[in-house]
Amino acid sequence: MNRLKRIIALKWLAVITTLVMLVVLLGGALVTKTGSGMGCGRSWPLCHGKFVLLPGDITPELIIELSHRAASGIAGILVLALAIASWRLIGHIRETKFLAILSVIFLLLQALLGAGAVVWGQSSAMKAIHFGVSLISFASVLLLALLIFEVDRKFDANKLIIDKKMQFHMVGVLIYSYIVVYTGAYVRHRGASLSCSNWPLCNDGAGWLPLRFQEWVQMGHRFAAGLIFIWIAYAAWLAVKKYSHQKVVYWGWIICFILVSLQALSGALIVLTELNLAISLAHAIFISCLFGVLSYFLLLVSRSRVNLRNM
Repeated sequence: MNRLKRIIALKWLAVITTLVMLVVLLGGALVTKTGSGMGCGRSWPLCHGKFVLLPGDITPELIIELSHRAASGIAGILVLALAIASWRLIGHIRETKFLAILSVIFLLLQALLGAGAVVWGQSSAMKAIHFGVSLISFASVLLLALLIFEVDRKFDANKLIIDKKMQFHMVGVLIYSYIVVYTGAYVRHRGASLSCSNWPLCNDGAGWLPLRFQEWVQMGHRFAAGLIFIWIAYAAWLAVKKYSHQKVVYWGWIICFILVSLQALSGALIVLTELNLAISLAHAIFISCLFGVLSYFLLLVSRSRVNLRNM
């Protein structure tokens, strides 16, 4: 197989692996939202310590948990294959080896945290950290996939120049988005998703301010989410105004604004529909994709700094 065919095969592998990683993220959210974490009991990787399950053992929670474990196992094989293939075929590109190592390490960490949650149980904070680790694992695979698709040089990274102000927004929003992710995950694992009966305020009438701890958790997340919406809207405005010549920056921020808008809308609908499952899963998809695009910005910032040094 010549190099062109190997690159095409690598691109297909990258797409499939990225999609499977997104399925794993959604599977984890589905496990949490349906309370299926103990679907297999305190047993891992087996269900209830058995190789073969009897019909009477099978429950919806077991199917959801076991499906998530199967998807995670498939993802592990694909990520390892993608990391090795990328290292061999495009290892000359500066970021490849780092992303290949990062994707494998965080996938292993994600699996260990998931197993630990089943066998020993975990606090709400640790479960939130599990989601954060899963997000980095997904983002590293997505970045590796984007790197592979740049091989044909339709996007020339060597000509990218980003000013310091835009670099600040790219790095700052990425870091802050990770904090917002943790506040949202903490809301979910603390069971505070419906602690406030209204949106955007907590409750109607004179008692609209939060009173209980659960309400403060919910409103803290809303405040954090509101700030990231404003920040991304401003950065997108700057990109439209000053970066129409740099399409990757221009369209990147527009995509971010669309995703954060959908994230805000789905967050409101989660409350108004009282935890509709489809909307809750859409909420997880939007934040995963947003974090992936913001992570790509970090890659662009790194390239811009190298290009500035070489000028």
